[in-house]
Amino acid sequence: MASIPPWMAVMCPDARSLPELVSFLETLPEPHILCDRDYRIVAANAAYRASCAGGGEVIGRTCYEVSHRYSVPCDRAGESCPLARSLASGQRERVLHLHHTPRGEDYVNIELSPLRDASGEIAWFIEKMEPLAVARGEAGGHGLIGRAPAFQRMLELVMRVAPAEASVLLQGESGTGKELVAAAVHRASRRAERPFVVVDCSGLPETLFESELFGHERGAFTGAVSRKPGLVEAAAGGTLFLDEVGDIPLGMQVKLLRLLETGTYRRVGATELRRADVRLVSATHRPLQRMVREGAFRQDLYFRINTFPITVPALRERVEDLPLLVDSLLERVAPRRGLTVSAAAMRVLAAYPFPGNVRELRNVLERASLMCDGEVIGPAHLAEEVRAPGGPAVDDDALLAPAAEPPLDLAEVQRQTLLRAARSHRGSRRELARKLGLSERTLYRRLRALSADEDSALPEQDSD
Repeated sequence: MASIPPWMAVMCPDARSLPELVSFLETLPEPHILCDRDYRIVAANAAYRASCAGGGEVIGRTCYEVSHRYSVPCDRAGESCPLARSLASGQRERVLHLHHTPRGEDYVNIELSPLRDASGEIAWFIEKMEPLAVARGEAGGHGLIGRAPAFQRMLELVMRVAPAEASVLLQGESGTGKELVAAAVHRASRRAERPFVVVDCSGLPETLFESELFGHERGAFTGAVSRKPGLVEAAAGGTLFLDEVGDIPLGMQVKLLRLLETGTYRRVGATELRRADVRLVSATHRPLQRMVREGAFRQDLYFRINTFPITVPALRERVEDLPLLVDSLLERVAPRRGLTVSAAAMRVLAAYPFPGNVRELRNVLERASLMCDGEVIGPAHLAEEVRAPGGPAVDDDALLAPAAEPPLDLAEVQRQTLLRAARSHRGSRRELARKLGLSERTLYRRLRALSADEDSALPEQDSD
């Protein structure tokens, strides 16, 4: 992958050298633009024009208008702006953004480098964009889908660690999609063309664990009628994903630690050391730190697998992603039916805590699709425990009338989520912003957009 030469971070093109710089940008395979301190695009290479602008004219337009369709810079619209950050730090900056492209809204890794003039002042910026194939901000396709702040924070960590070789530990509740996140780490890594091998640690008894992981020789134990390579060998050159690593028996933990520390292992029944070339990604829903204190998990192994921890958010922490997830999951559980969810049913789903997270949401939608004979899923098609969790049964007949309102959209779910959080909050707006993962500016803008009769129930703005 081409990178920006070091001299670009300290030199600013003058009127004579600008054509040479523009010519250099044209040779780069990744989308690049050159912009000034006022966010105005001065030059764009062919890769940017084709992949990010649909071949349209961008020279003279601002980067935030082209990428986000904003009328103000990103930092004034609640986003993290790399140009503003670079002006403040004087250094190269990296951020993850959701950009409008000819294909829809795509996630893009942005690397922005400042260029200085002869006096040492920052005058220009070169911005490199790397589209992410592992995640989308709209329904459709496979892989990670979402746009909630908690989802974007997780995705930014994924993209930072993916190109490295560091071990990754994914932590989160069951059903949050940790295997999808692990696959995203693999697909965004330098090992993407090599195998991605999944080991379900909870499904392997201790007597078989070593054989499955490292393989065995013929005659190593009763039933070993032939030599068998292990999953470590199958993952050679690629990524080994240990799902539910907290379930690994203590006796096996020391052998896994030896693999990680020395890069070597032995097949069961063999004396020959074999070398492993794998990148390790682990996942668990169990509290490993507590298990370490209780002696149920080795501390040294915990330190080895926890080089780069990533928390996968629960569905209730990204409820504004419900419409995207519902549309995407319906395409999988009921393909070709064109099912939608009514506004009333979406409100029921948004109010349900989903202890089983996205996995449970898929099951709920699959059942609802079987209960629904038409094209619109209503509240009556949802399971009773979803409609009234912990409450009295709801009369199905009262719910069967078709809804006259249109399906609930993303903005409505976001609005309801904000209202619910604001009304239950008893602190300052600064604390609420921190709780929701928003900047204070973004929170204030969203609260101000709510109707006046609702605003009285919202927390007061901080006085300082």
